[in-house]
Parts: sequence; structure tokens; C-alpha cells
Amino acid sequence: MTTTPYVLAIDQGTTSTRAVVFDREARALATGRRELPQHYPAAGLVEHDAEDIWRDTLATAREALEHAGLDARAVTALGITNQRETTLIWERDTGTPIHRAIVWQDRRTAEQCAALKAAGAAAMVRERTGLLLDPYFSGTKIAWLLDNIPGARERAARGELAFGTIDTFLLWRFTAGRVHATDATNASRTLLFNIHTQDWDDELLRLLRVPRALLPAVRDSSGNFGVTEATLLGAQIPITGMAGDQQAALIGQRCFKPGMAKSTYGTGCFLLLNTGAAAVRSSHMLTTVAYRIGGRTTYAMEGSIFVAGAAIKWLRDALHIIRDAAESAALAASVPDDHGVYLVPAFVGLGAPHWEPGARGLICGLTLDSGGAHLVRAALESVAYQTLDLTVAMARDGAHPASAIRVDGGMAANDWFCQFLADVLDASVERAAGLEATVSGAAYLAGLAAGVWPDLPAIGAGVHSATVFTPRMNAARRAALITGWHDALQRTLPGRLMADATTK
Repeated sequence: MTTTPYVLAIDQGTTSTRAVVFDREARALATGRRELPQHYPAAGLVEHDAEDIWRDTLATAREALEHAGLDARAVTALGITNQRETTLIWERDTGTPIHRAIVWQDRRTAEQCAALKAAGAAAMVRERTGLLLDPYFSGTKIAWLLDNIPGARERAARGELAFGTIDTFLLWRFTAGRVHATDATNASRTLLFNIHTQDWDDELLRLLRVPRALLPAVRDSSGNFGVTEATLLGAQIPITGMAGDQQAALIGQRCFKPGMAKSTYGTGCFLLLNTGAAAVRSSHMLTTVAYRIGGRTTYAMEGSIFVAGAAIKWLRDALHIIRDAAESAALAASVPDDHGVYLVPAFVGLGAPHWEPGARGLICGLTLDSGGAHLVRAALESVAYQTLDLTVAMARDGAHPASAIRVDGGMAANDWFCQFLADVLDASVERAAGLEATVSGAAYLAGLAAGVWPDLPAIGAGVHSATVFTPRMNAARRAALITGWHDALQRTLPGRLMADATTK
């Protein structure tokens, strides 16, 4: 270990790639960032170019080291966190992808998921993986690639191809193809991993027609993943931490005890509740691996909202109502109330607790005096309402309601949104001083394995200060707003009873 240990963490997200250098006190010293191009080949299809991702990862890592004034030899450990479920297959001998990465938002396998449900597979999948049969997850994306890229299925069976989520691909590239591995959190999002046995499940592999030879080894989230090729960053750096972005954010928010919850507001919104050693079954939420350290698995209940910050990006890029996301708070506050306008941002279907891949976005309540500010406000409010739906569903599945929710991500910088969220949830909202919990979590996992920190409680203990937003809305107003939300949601889900979407 160096005299003053530093940790380099990479956060490869849906819309951008970042690298951050942290010191022993878990303070972020320097950052590199690149925006990631999005590809939309057809309605409901979302793809990324893996070479863009790799290029940006190297560039941001080098940039962060340069800005920190550090040589790579001063870095004790490297951690990786990634957009989960995004699926990639590449050639083992060349490292070349056989197709663009299919992004977690992509809905191309909706029919395959419906066929598997009709065949009666849903209960078995749910029991073993904690997940639903939904296009969101990696397994059906793998099958699509094998079925639609000429020769891919035969090559996979011969062991010539490798599958990975983005963490695995970056690890492969960083180690010059020496290591094909993932961690338990990412494996738990594939529809192929048994979260109880902590291994790939042969029956699930047969169900989705995925050969085992395609799959990476599954390791703890904090531990030895190999070392970087020296020529890439200037020296070999041990890779000692890996987790999917939402689990990394749970760690970054220091939610280490059962009953603690965090909600990350990025492209989507992801609410995770630590359930400890118990994999709590849920009828609405997902059961997932929170982290695996020292061979011991901690589980979480998760609710996934597909569109959060993406709705603000839509207002900026498609409707040109705002020039920058930072304008949304002032615009929302510029009108006295919601004016009866609701936006249901089901642009790529609805996630938890509804799981309706065929749902599409809807705006209702418009009148001639509705304006852009009302749409902006409705977009922000929609994320709070969807978060409420998650907390209600978790409570129905036996989870104890959290007295406070720790928030992070880009939207959490918006004071107006955080206050409205506290009002709608009727609970305190705690915003960490640093909003980058995801990349912090990757650093914590890496530093823990490398001995920078002795244990989980010691990590970041001195840097977790928070701004607290407490509820201010009266009960009658809150109830009226939520009733309006449920009416809008019903219109998005034609013919469906909303009995499972009632308030607390």
C-alpha cells in the first residue's frame, strides 16, 4: 500500500462515463467525465456502442488521474460500477463485440417474455432469481443476440464468445482478456443466476437457451478481480471492487443495516431497501443481491422506475422547453400549483410496481392556459409519485416503511423536487453532501478489499452529512394530488384495476 492510498472508481452509466479519484477519507479529489451517445434503431430499441464505452472509460480514468496530479502507481485500487442489465457479447480471441450493447431500457424481447409467461415459467424464474420475466433483464437479450446474429449460437456453444454486462466487458478490456468475471450483484440481474445458491442455474439456462460456456465467473463484490494492463493507465492497478450501479449507490449511501433505504435519481429511479441476510419475497418488487462480501450475501428489495431524469432530458431535447436540467426547479416553482396537469412518463413502458412493457407516456389535464412550466412541474412530480408507488408496494410486501430515504443522483440536486418528494412520501428525505453515491460505492468496495478501510462501518463515516427535507404538505392536499396521479396512471393502463396503487 502507498503511504497515502488513493482509490480510482469508474462509473459507467447509461448516459455518461465518469472516473473519480478518492483519498483515504473518502473525499473525491478529481473527476473525468464523458457523455455517452445513444442509439435508437427503432421504436423501443436502445443501444450503445461498446467501443465508445471503452474509449470513454480510458479517457475519463486518465483525465481524473491527471486532474488529481497522480501517477497510476499511487493508486491502491480500482473499482467499477456500471449500468446494469445492458448486454454485450464479444469474441474471445479478438475482444470485438458481435453487436452493439443492448441497453437495459430496450424492449425488443417483450414478446419473448410474454411467451415464457404464457408457458408458465414466471413462478420458477421469480423463485430462483427474485426477478420478473421482463425485457429489462439481461437473459432474454442474450438469447436475442444468439438468435439474430448469424452463427452466434453455434459459436457460443463452442466457447468462442463471451457474454458480459458492462462491468465484465470493462474488466476484460482492462485485463487484456485475462479475466472473464462479474460480481454477484450484476449476476443477480440476468434471469440466469440463482440468488439462493449463488450460482448460474442450469434450468434457467435451458429455459432461455443460453450456453454456460458464454458466462463469466461470479465473484464477491469486494475482492481480487485482477490487475489492469500496465500500458493502459501507466501502471498496473489492482481491480478490487465491482457492483451494479444501484447496489453501489446503496453502499455509497452507507445503507449497511436492514431497513435502511436509498433512492437514486438518474436516467431512471431505483429504490433499494436493505433486507439483510433474508431474501424477502415480493409480489410487486424485485428481490436482488445488495452485495456479497467475504462470501456472505446481503439482499435488498428493489423498485425500478424506468424514467426519471430521462423525462427532464426529454423536455430539453425533444420539446425544447428547457435548455438545461437546472432550470426545472425554478420553472416548477414559477406556477402556484400543478394546474391539474399530470405526466405519466411511460416512454419505455412502466417498471415497478406495474411492470407493463406496453404502456406508453401520457399527459392529461391540459387546458388552454397550461404552459411549459406546468409540463416541467408535472415531470418532476411524476418521479415523486412513482417513488410513492414503490414505497407503498414494499410496505404491502412486508417491508417496514423507512422513516427516511437517502437520495442521490442528478435530480436530487433539485431542492424543489426533494421537498415535493418529502411531501408526497410523508417522510424525511436525506440528501447527502455528495450526490455521487454510485461512484463512491465502487470506491468503497475497492478500498475495502485493498485495506484502505478496515470494514464497512469505517467507510466514509466522516463525509456523510446530509440536507434533510421534511414534509410540509397538509394531508388533504396530499391525498388530492395522489388521487389525480392514480387517475392519470389508470388512463395509461387501460382496463386495469388500480387497487394495488392505493395510498398508505
